[in-house]
Amino acid sequence: MRRVITYGTFDLLHYGHINLLRRARELGDYLIVVLSTDEFNEIEKNKITYFTYDERKQLLEAIRHVDLVIEEKCWEQKISDIKLYQADVFVMGDDWVGKFDYLKEYCEVIYLTRTEEISTTQIKSDLGGGYGRDINPPVIKSDKL
Repeated sequence: MRRVITYGTFDLLHYGHINLLRRARELGDYLIVVLSTDEFNEIEKNKITYFTYDERKQLLEAIRHVDLVIEEKCWEQKISDIKLYQADVFVMGDDWVGKFDYLKEYCEVIYLTRTEEISTTQIKSDLGGGYGRDINPPVIKSDKL
């Protein structure tokens, strides 16, 4: 069995995420998604997610391409995850090219092209930004609703 592992936040799940997960799964028989915890996102990645870790995990587990979802708590856990889950392939988006080449000692490293026209950052920007859990979105008043 060929095991593939990938990492990410996967907030505001969209078709770009699905494309990446589908293509990652096509590289093997079993896809492990290592999902950044809320604490790791806030402290290390300096980002606040709209959905909590448990909500994002539930969404990922519902995707047919994903076989297992585990927690990402720190940058340094990648080598131990690869060893523990016996991953043959490490996959990331091509915006990370070269950053994880040190993992080639443990498995194949592949950088997949992203779906160019969509990103979580762009969605948040299009919505006016600031749509974290602690900020209320604007109230739309309409008698047509």
